[in-house]
Amino acid sequence: DVGIVNAKEMIDYHSLEPDLRELCENLVFNKTLDATDQMLERTSYERAVIDAKKKGLAPPKKPRGPTPNLPRLQFPCDSMELPEANEPPLPPYAAARNHVPNPYKNSSVAHPKIQAIRDKSSLPAEKRALIDYQQPSDAYPAEFPYFVRGRDSLREYITKLFTTKIAIYDGAMGTMIQNYSKRNKLEEEEYRGERFKEWSCNVKGNNDMLSITQPQIIAGIYKQYLEEGESDMIGTNTFSSTTIAMGDYEMEPYAYELNYEGARLAREVCDEVTAKDPTRPRFVVGALGPTNRTASISPSVEDPAARNVTFDELVESYFEQVVGLVDGGCDILMVETIFDTLNAKAALYAVGEFLEMSGLDIPLFVSGTLVDQSGRTLSGQTGEAFYASIRHSKPMAVGINCALGTKQMTPFIERMSKAAECFVLAYSNAGLPNVMGGYDDTPEDMAEQYKAFFENGYVNFVGGCCGSTPPHIKAIRDMTAKYSPRPLPKKTKPKMWLSGLEDMKVEDQHNHLGLPFLNVGERCNIAGSMKFKKLMMAGDYESAMDIAKKQVEDGAHVIDINVDDGLLDGLAAMQKFVKIAVTDPEVSKVPFMLDASKFEIVLAGLKWCQGKCIVNSISLKVGEELFIEHATLLRKHGAAVVVMAFDEKGQAATEEDKVRICKRSYDILVEKVHFPPEDIIFDPNVLTIGTGLEEHNNYGVDFINATKKIKEQCPYVKISGGISNLSFGFRGVMKIRESIHAVFLYHAILEAGMDVGIVNAKEMIDYHSLEPDLRELCENLVFNKTLDATDQMLERTSYERAVIDAKKKGLAPPKKPRGPTPNLPRLQFPCDSMELPEANEPPLPPYAAARNHVPNPYKNSSVAHPKIQAIRDKSSLPAEKRALIDYQQPSDAYPAEFPYFVRGRDSLREYITKLFTTKIAIYDGAMGTMIQNYSKRNKLEEEEYRGERFKEWSCNVKGNNDMLSITQPQIIAGIYKQYLEEGESDMIGTNTFSSTTIAMGDYEMEPYAYELNYEGARLAREVCDEVTAKDPTRPRFVVGALGPTNRTASISPSVEDPAARNVTFDELVESYFEQVVGLVDGGCDILMVETIFDTLNAKAALYAVGEFLEMSGLDIPLFVS
Repeated sequence: DVGIVNAKEMIDYHSLEPDLRELCENLVFNKTLDATDQMLERTSYERAVIDAKKKGLAPPKKPRGPTPNLPRLQFPCDSMELPEANEPPLPPYAAARNHVPNPYKNSSVAHPKIQAIRDKSSLPAEKRALIDYQQPSDAYPAEFPYFVRGRDSLREYITKLFTTKIAIYDGAMGTMIQNYSKRNKLEEEEYRGERFKEWSCNVKGNNDMLSITQPQIIAGIYKQYLEEGESDMIGTNTFSSTTIAMGDYEMEPYAYELNYEGARLAREVCDEVTAKDPTRPRFVVGALGPTNRTASISPSVEDPAARNVTFDELVESYFEQVVGLVDGGCDILMVETIFDTLNAKAALYAVGEFLEMSGLDIPLFVSGTLVDQSGRTLSGQTGEAFYASIRHSKPMAVGINCALGTKQMTPFIERMSKAAECFVLAYSNAGLPNVMGGYDDTPEDMAEQYKAFFENGYVNFVGGCCGSTPPHIKAIRDMTAKYSPRPLPKKTKPKMWLSGLEDMKVEDQHNHLGLPFLNVGERCNIAGSMKFKKLMMAGDYESAMDIAKKQVEDGAHVIDINVDDGLLDGLAAMQKFVKIAVTDPEVSKVPFMLDASKFEIVLAGLKWCQGKCIVNSISLKVGEELFIEHATLLRKHGAAVVVMAFDEKGQAATEEDKVRICKRSYDILVEKVHFPPEDIIFDPNVLTIGTGLEEHNNYGVDFINATKKIKEQCPYVKISGGISNLSFGFRGVMKIRESIHAVFLYHAILEAGMDVGIVNAKEMIDYHSLEPDLRELCENLVFNKTLDATDQMLERTSYERAVIDAKKKGLAPPKKPRGPTPNLPRLQFPCDSMELPEANEPPLPPYAAARNHVPNPYKNSSVAHPKIQAIRDKSSLPAEKRALIDYQQPSDAYPAEFPYFVRGRDSLREYITKLFTTKIAIYDGAMGTMIQNYSKRNKLEEEEYRGERFKEWSCNVKGNNDMLSITQPQIIAGIYKQYLEEGESDMIGTNTFSSTTIAMGDYEMEPYAYELNYEGARLAREVCDEVTAKDPTRPRFVVGALGPTNRTASISPSVEDPAARNVTFDELVESYFEQVVGLVDGGCDILMVETIFDTLNAKAALYAVGEFLEMSGLDIPLFVS
C-alpha cells in the first residue's frame, strides 16, 4: 500500500520502452539466469548516454538486449512417427545392415592391403595359416544365450545381451601384471624371453610383448577375469600394440604379431571357459589404445602448429593393429582410453576401412577418457562433443574409462547416457591414485560407488580400469544382478550434431537475433575479409586467430575457414591454420566449416580436426562418379557437407534447376553413399540481385521458393547460402547490404526453412529494427515486387553513402529521400461498381455516323464542306476525272448478309468487326519490294518514272514510287492484283506512303499531292472491285495509307539546337488533311496511319482524319500502326 519514493521521478509502467520493460520484468521476477548481466549492460549504456549528452557527443549504440527465440518452420519429416529403437544405429556396411554373421574364416579375407600386412609380419611361418575360428553350426543350440561363431550374428547377440542384463567387462591388465611381478620375477630378462634375448634396447614395461615372451602370464590373467571376475568379455593385451607406440622399444615390425598373439591367447581362454558353460559365451574385445602421440596437441610450447604424428600415419598404424586383432580371433573391436579424439577418429577410420575391405560385420565399441573433474578429454572436448565427433562410426556402445574413480565419473556417465543413441559402457579406476601411484578402492567400495550407475539406468556394460582386479569385477558383477540395464533411447528426429570442444545440435540453435539459424562466421575467409587476407599473406597466424575469436564473441556458431588465393599455398595454409586453431580453446570451442575450391585442401584440413566439421563444398559439377568418391570420403571422416546446386551443365540459377539438382544430389548421397541426410546442407546459390539486369531481379525469390521445396522433397537436410553474394551490387554501404540481408534471411528462415548462412554476425540487423521505409525498399528488392525496386534502392544507397561522407567531414547529414510511398485507397462511388456489358466491338469514335453505325454512302460528291472542296478545286487532277469520286453500289448487288458487302448499304464498321472476330484477316505486303522486283525484269528508270506527262520535270524523280500511280498505273494495278489474287489478301494498302505535300517537297511535286492519293486509291478500288466480282463472298477492301512523312515534329534536326524543328504540328495537319481528302475521293474504304516512328506526327495525322470525319459526317474505320 505504501512506499517511500521520489514521487517526481516515478515512471508510469506503460510508458516504459518495451525492451527496458522486459529487462525489468526479467530482473524483478528472476525470470532468466542472465537478467542481472543484461541489466548491467543496459545500465552501462544509459550511463554512456548521459556522459555523451554532457559532452555534446552522439549517443552510443544501444545494446540489443534479450531476444525471444522464433519458432522453426516445420516440414512433414518433423512430425513423422519414428519406430522404436530395437538396436543401436547401424554402420553403412552391407554386412552390418543385414546382420550377416561373421564367418570367422579370415583366410578368405584376402584384400591386397590386408594380405600385405600379413606377408611382412614377424609372425612365425607355422602360425600364419592359423587365422580361422569358425565353429560347427551345431556346436551349441541355436537360441540365445548360446552363441556359435559363423552361425550367429554377434551384433544381434550383443543387443540381446545388453538389453537383458548389465554385461561385465574385465579389469586392469597393467595392475594384474604389476601384482604378478610382486610375487614372481618379472624383470628385463623375463620381458625379453628367449626370442628377444639380444634386443638392442630395454623392453621392461612393454607389457604387450608378454603375449609373445610370457604367454602363460597373459593367458592366466585373462582366465582370472573370466573365472574369478565372471567377465562376459575381456580386452586383449594390445593397448600399445601399434607401430607408433612400439617405436619406444624399436619393435615396430612386431605390431601385427603382438596383436595376433594378444587376441589369440584371449580367444583360446574364452573358448575354454565358454566350453564349461555354453549358456555364458565369452567374447574377445580387441583393444586399440590411444598411442603415445597426439594429433591435436602440439609437443612444442613455441610452435602450436607442430605435431609429432599425422592422421594418415595413425590410420596406417591402426589398420595394421586391426588386421592382427581380427586374425588373432577377436570378436569385437574397441577404440579405448581416448584422450585425443583425433587419434580416435584415425582409429575409427582404420576400422571402417578394414570392415569395408573385408566385408565383415565386427561390432565396434568406443571409450573416451575425461582427464579430470572439468569433464573434458586431454584435447579439451566435453563428453558430448567427443560423442558427436565419433558417432558417425556407429559404435554399438560408447562410454568412458580410466582417469577417474567411479564416484568422480558419475556425473559424466550420466551426461553420456543422455547423449548416446547406442549402448553405454563404463570402466572406471579403483578410485583416484594415492601418493604412491596406487589405488585404494576395495572391491566393495567400487561396487557400492557403481550402484548409482545401476539405480539410474546409465549403463549396459561395466568393468574396471587402473587399480581394478578380478575381485573388483566380481563385486561389481554381484551388484549388477539386482538391476536392469539402460534401455536403448527412443528414436528421435535425426539432427545435425556438430562439435568443436563443445557439441552443438544445429536444429536446436537460435542466433543472437532469435532466429532459428546457424551463423557461420565469414571473416576467416580470404574472400570475406581483406584484413584476414593480408594477415594470411603475411603469415601472421596469431593475429588471424584474433579474428576467429572475435567472430565467436560476436555470435558465430561455426567458423568458416577459407584460404583460397592464387598467391597462397592453400594446402599448407589450411593445415597450419587448423592446427593452430584447434589449440586455441576460444576458437576451437565452436565447430569449423572447412571451405575450399579444391577438395584436397578441405580433406587435408579435416585430418587435423578432432571435432565434427562441415566441409564446404562438393557438387555434381565434377560428375557423378567423383561426386560419390568425395562424399564417401567425407562420410568416413564423419563430416557434414555443403552440396552446391551445380551439376555437369553448370550453376543452378532458376528455382526449377535449384530443386532438380539438389534432389538428384540427395538421392545419390542417401541411397548410394548412405550419407546421413541430416548431415547434408544444400547451398542452392544465393545470387546477386539489384544489378540492373532484369534476369537477376527474381534471384532472391527463386532461392526462397527453392529452399522450401528442397526441404519438402529432401527430409532432414539443411539449407545454407553465402549471404554477402545477395547484396554485392551495393558494396561499400554496409547499412544497405545488411538491411537487404535482414529482410532476405527473415523470410527465408521463417517462411521457407533456411537453416544456415555464412554471415558477419556482428553486422547482422534485426528485421524489426529496420527503418520502416528502408525495410519496404528491401522487401521490394528481395521479392521483385516493383519494376523500379533497384533504382529506388540505388537512390537510397547514394543517400546512405552521402551520410557516411558527411559524418567523416563533420557535416550535417543530407536530406533523406522520400522513398516509396504506400498507395492509399481511392474513394469509391456508385459508378465504380456498375456492371459493364461484354465488349462486342472496339470503342467507338465520338462522331454520330460511327456511333450509330451509319453506312458510308460512298457519294463523295455530296461531301461539299468548303475546306474539302477547296482542296479538290486547287488539285492537279485532270478535269475529266474530277467528277469521278462516287463509289456507291446498287443495294441488291450482292445478298444482304455476311460475308457479302455492298457499299452504301452495309456498315463497314460492323462488317470489319464480324470479319476480325471470325478469322485472322490478311493484309498485303511491300509495295516498294514489288516495284524493285519489277525493275529487275523490266526497264524502270528516270524516263519511265516521268512518263509522258512529266517528261520535262525540273528534277530527278526516280524513286518516287507514289507517282507511278499516275505515270505507270498498269504497274501499280498489277501489284495490287498480285496481292489480291496470288496473296489472297482481304485488304490492300494504297501506293500513297509518301503522298503528302511535305514528303513530295523532295521532288517539287507538292501540288500533286491530292492527285497522287486519288490515283493510288482509285487504282486499288478498281482492282478490288474486279477481284470481288469473281467471288463476292470475299469482298476486298482498300486501305488508304498515310505514311510518317520525312520530317519529325518531336526530334530536332540540329545537334546544336534541341529546340529546332523542321515541321510544325499545324503543317502536318494541313498536309495530312489533303491526303485524306484525296484517298477518300479515290474510293478507299479504310484509313490507316502507319509506320509511326514519331508519335507527334501520328497525332497530327489522326487530328486531320478526325477533322475530315467531322466535316464530312462519314463513318470511315481507322487503323493505326
